[in-house]
Order: sequence, then structure tokens, then C-alpha cells
Amino acid sequence: MRTLTRVAVAAAAAALLAVPARAQETQNSVQAAATEAALRLQVEQLEQQLAALKTPPTLAALRDKLAAQETAQQEQEARIEPLERKAALDRINFTGEIRIASDTLNGTQAPYFDGLKLQKGIVDSMFFMMTNQGAFPTPASADPSSIYAVLDNNVAAHYADYLLFTSRLTFADLKAAMAQFPAAQQAAMMQMLMPATLRAEQDYTNNILYTTRIRVNMKTDLAKGLSFSGRLAMYKAWGDSAGVQVFNGQPTSINIDGTTIGVPNSDIVRVDRAYFDWNQIGGTGLYLSVGRRPSTGGPPTEMREGRLRGGTPLGHVVDYQFDGVTVGYAFGDKMKNAIWRFCYGLGYESGFGSGDQLKAPGDRLKDVHFGGLNLDLYSTDTTFVQATVLRAMRVTDGFNSLVVMPVDPVTGNAAPGPAVMRFTPSSNIGDIDLAALAIERTEGPVKWFGSVAGMWSHPEDITTPFGGLLTDPFSVPESHDAWSVYTGLRYDFGQTQVGAEFNRGSRYWFNFTHAADEILLSKLQTRGNVYEVYVNQQIGKYGQLRVSGLQYDYEYSGSGWHLGAPKRLDETPMLGFPTYKDMFNLRVAFGVRF
Repeated sequence: MRTLTRVAVAAAAAALLAVPARAQETQNSVQAAATEAALRLQVEQLEQQLAALKTPPTLAALRDKLAAQETAQQEQEARIEPLERKAALDRINFTGEIRIASDTLNGTQAPYFDGLKLQKGIVDSMFFMMTNQGAFPTPASADPSSIYAVLDNNVAAHYADYLLFTSRLTFADLKAAMAQFPAAQQAAMMQMLMPATLRAEQDYTNNILYTTRIRVNMKTDLAKGLSFSGRLAMYKAWGDSAGVQVFNGQPTSINIDGTTIGVPNSDIVRVDRAYFDWNQIGGTGLYLSVGRRPSTGGPPTEMREGRLRGGTPLGHVVDYQFDGVTVGYAFGDKMKNAIWRFCYGLGYESGFGSGDQLKAPGDRLKDVHFGGLNLDLYSTDTTFVQATVLRAMRVTDGFNSLVVMPVDPVTGNAAPGPAVMRFTPSSNIGDIDLAALAIERTEGPVKWFGSVAGMWSHPEDITTPFGGLLTDPFSVPESHDAWSVYTGLRYDFGQTQVGAEFNRGSRYWFNFTHAADEILLSKLQTRGNVYEVYVNQQIGKYGQLRVSGLQYDYEYSGSGWHLGAPKRLDETPMLGFPTYKDMFNLRVAFGVRF
């Protein structure tokens, strides 16, 4: 029995050992078969490739293959192009506007005594005394103009000497010579020379002045909290791309850095704005902005345009392009969205392009700096309050510019030419302080604003051929103060806006709004009253038709100028150039944003 049991156990063990062996044999045979099949497939593929190499493709097959590749490429480009466009737009966003405007000007030039003709008479009288043993010139007859005939004849008789005399004459020489005349002799000279310089009141009309203005805005986010903003612009009068005007006494007729885009210039595209912003520095409300500043179109001047705020400082005192730096702090909701800013700008660079290397150290000018505060004091959906305070330091008798001067301001003679000249200031004449406070309110369809401003001058004891700081050329400079008020109201009827504005400036009023959007002169520089009414009609989403009328009523001369003493226009003053007594400006403008 035990023997049978041992035999059975041995047989079972042998059977168990045999099963894995048979399974392994089966697996090996399957793998061998798979390998053989794979080898046969590879052989067949190689044979097909050999056959293809031996048989060249037909032209039709090549065309089909090429067409298939082109189709695939087009499909790929169609998928990639929108992505590339989106990436580019995300990098730099472009917007812009074009405006075509037609202006009509009708006004009156006040009667005045021609100061430059009088100055020529003084210079020629000095030359007469030099060439006639000190004898004082006398009129040839009772005709007031006969004295100028006497002087002209003397110049003609000694013309070579006259050219030498006038070429060497400086304004300092002229002032010194006048100071040597006794008061009685000065009075006699003026009494003799002035009557023939009287210019009667004249009408002035420009029936149609067409202009085109294009602005292209750029903005891009460079990194978190860091962005760039810029604006390119072109502003030209139809039929004129010279870019330089003949000087007519108005600030808008001289091409300076602060007005290259605000005043019609040429078909040249210029950089209006270019600056970067670094926001939320250190996770706070602190920010830094550097470059060509957004310093035009500030509140409340945007209301009449039917637009959002276009610039940082109050437009009542600053509407002027300049390069500079702003450091600000945004307080957020805890102070009703208040933002306080310190702003710095450079108005005149004395060490570049002005030829100061050719001057003695004592004759070199100093740079003109601007510094001030722009404070958004209160800002909600219905109320906005802002204050601007600034000082212009070491202001010069003008700024670097291009101009065609029709007359020599020292001798009073006609300037040779006409020729384009680079004007460079000759003296630092003092400091100017400006301050303004404005409030804007929205009450349903009604929007209104009010702004008050003041000006204080601090002159140096210096005058130039065009005068000193708010002082005439032959006078002693004194400090002056002035004020201005500006208010407006607008009512919105759906897509139509109807508004009216009023501003007034006192005798010595001056500000830096030379780039304001008026074809004649910034209305906010007026020494007198300005009334404006307008209608803005939105056309679709992007168009606007604007019709406006401005009535200027000037009371004093020199609006827009910090040189020369303002004089009452109803008293027949002595002036260097014709000055408007009143002007009506009708404008029809159509603009499209894109």
C-alpha cells in the first residue's frame, strides 16, 4: 500500500513539472511565428520601396503631393495667424482719431502806435546826430511823416556807415544811449516821432481755414505694474506744410517745443507723448512716470470736447507739452480716490543747441525748470476736485524755436529775407508762480464746473528788445499778480451735448496754455472775456460733429505773453505788432475715432 502511494505521488509531481515546460514550448512557438510575420512584412515594405525607387513618380503625382503640402501649410497658417495677431495686439494696443475742422475768423485790430517803427526812428535819430555833429533832427514840414523822410535821406547819404552802425548796435547800447538823453529831450523826440507811427483800427477776416489733425495712441503693458504710453500726432493747415510761420505778434505764430502739436504746424508726424509708468511700487500706491508728459487737455477742458480727462494738470493753468517726471501716490478708497503728485519738467535746455559754448561764462543762460503739485483731492462718480500749484523757475525771454522774423527787434528795420531762423532766448528774466482749484460735478444729464486761478511774477532786473517779465523794454521790472476765472455748463440730450463756457483774465494774467485747442490763441490766456457756446453730436459709436462759437473781447494787450507790460486797448497804446480788440471764431469740426 505504501509502495502504491509513493508511486502516485511521484507521478503527480512529474505531471506538475511537465505543465510549465509545455507552456514554455507553446509561448516560444508563438513568438517565433510573430517574429517571422514581422520579418515578412519588413521584406514586403522594402520590396515596395525598391519598386518605387525604380519607378519615378509621374508629374501628376508630384502635383498632387505639392498641392496637399500647400493645403496643409495654409491650414496651419490660418490657425497660427490669429494667435500671432492677438499676441501683437496684446503687446501694443493702438487707437487713434482724425479730425477735419473749418474755422472762420472775424475781428478787429485795435488802433495803436507802432513801437517798432518808433524804435527805428530813435535808432535813425541817433545815427543822424552821429553824422551831423550832434545836431538834433527836425521835421521838414508840418507833416508828421516828414521827420522820417529826413532820417531816411540821411541814411541814404551815409549808407555804408549806417550798415556798420546798425550791425554793431545791441539792445544794451540802445538802452544806454537813451538813458543819456535828458528827460526833456526824450519827450521832444517822442513827440516828434510818434504821430507818424499811428495805425488805425482795422478789420480782420479769414473766411475759411481748414485743418487736419491725426492722433495715434499707443499703450502696452511691459510687466506687472510697468507700462508704456505714447501718442504720435500731425496737425496741419490745408495748403501749408512749411512748419514755420511769419511772426505776427501772437504766441501761436512761433514754433516752440510746447506747441508743436497744439498749433497747426506741418505734415510731419511728431511725438506728442512718450512715457512709462511704474505703478504700485513695493505693493503700495506709490508710482513713477517719466518721459514726454500727458500735460495737455487736462480738466476741466475735456467737458466741452465730450471726452474723458486728457491730461494731468488743470487745463486752466497748464496746456503745454513738456518733458519731465511725476512721482505720485494713489490713496484709493480710504481718501475718496485721491492722488497726490509731484511733477517736474524742463522748459528750456541751455546747454544744447543754443551756442552757449560760444559765450563767456557770465553770459550763459540757466535752464528753465518747472516744479509743482497736481492734487486730485476728491474723486467720485459725480464729483471731482483738483488743485494745481507750480513754479516756473528762471524763465527766459522766449524758448528755442523756429520763426520767420519780419523785423529786427533792435533796429526796427525790416529783417533780410524772409528767412527761417532759430530763435534762442537771451536772458533769464525771473520766476512765475501759478495756482488753480477746480471742481467738476455731474447731476444727471447736467455737467458743470468752476475753476479759479492766480499768477504771481518775480522778475529779475533785466529787459530785452521784447521787454522784461511783464515789463516794457525801457522800464524797470516790477512784481505783479493776476487772477482768472473759468466756468462752464453742459446738458446731454442722449447723443447730443449742448454747452456754454465763460472765462475772464485780469490785466497781468498769464499761464502756460499755449497748446490749447484754439486756432487764434488759447482762450484761457485772454486778458479780458471769452464766451463760448457749442453743440456736440455723436454719430454712431465713433464719430462726432462739433459746432462751436467763441467770442474774444480783449481789454489789454499781450495776451499769452509774459514779455511786455499789458496796455489798455481802448487807449491807443504803443505796441510792437497789431493786436486784436475782439474776435469771433466759428468752428465746424468732424472727428472719427478708430
